[in-house]
Amino acid sequence: MKAILAVATLLLAITMTAQSASPDLAAIPIKDINGKATSLKAYKGKVLLVVNVASKCGLTPQYKALEATYRKYKDQGFVILGFPCNDFGAQEPGSNDEIKQFCSAKFDVTFPLFDKLHVKGHEQHPLYSALTGKQSPFPGEIEWNFGKFLIGRDGQIIQRWHPKITPDSEELSKAIEAALAAKP
Repeated sequence: MKAILAVATLLLAITMTAQSASPDLAAIPIKDINGKATSLKAYKGKVLLVVNVASKCGLTPQYKALEATYRKYKDQGFVILGFPCNDFGAQEPGSNDEIKQFCSAKFDVTFPLFDKLHVKGHEQHPLYSALTGKQSPFPGEIEWNFGKFLIGRDGQIIQRWHPKITPDSEELSKAIEAALAAKP
């Protein structure tokens, strides 16, 4: 009887650990801005800042700070991933080609951009379901354009920031630097 109880306790512990673990973000299929299938596996071992972006938002000038932050840290293993989204006030109405052209011409964006997706609602992309869902260390619906998630080299979500926190803020810069200094 004690052996059965011990096995049951062990199985319960394993189940609870599995349920509380962060989802495997790298396994989620995504498409780049050109429609090519990819995943976060392409960025294995890098520190990532995942941002839902929009071209016609009051926060759109953050593209400048995003690009500067990317250029500052990219040689240390840091990548910003921009996910265009039209979920908030229809502020990203363009096609992927239009978004790519806008980002290049207006802000000289060189960090990777991805296929326009939904970050909330019934059409929420699985990546954002994982970032904001119950198993995320920072659950809760995306509030607006330019919400930010920092992901460590190990693929785990480290921090989440409100859209108004700029990419060049001291708070975010210190978190990026700590993530880059951490051992994988």
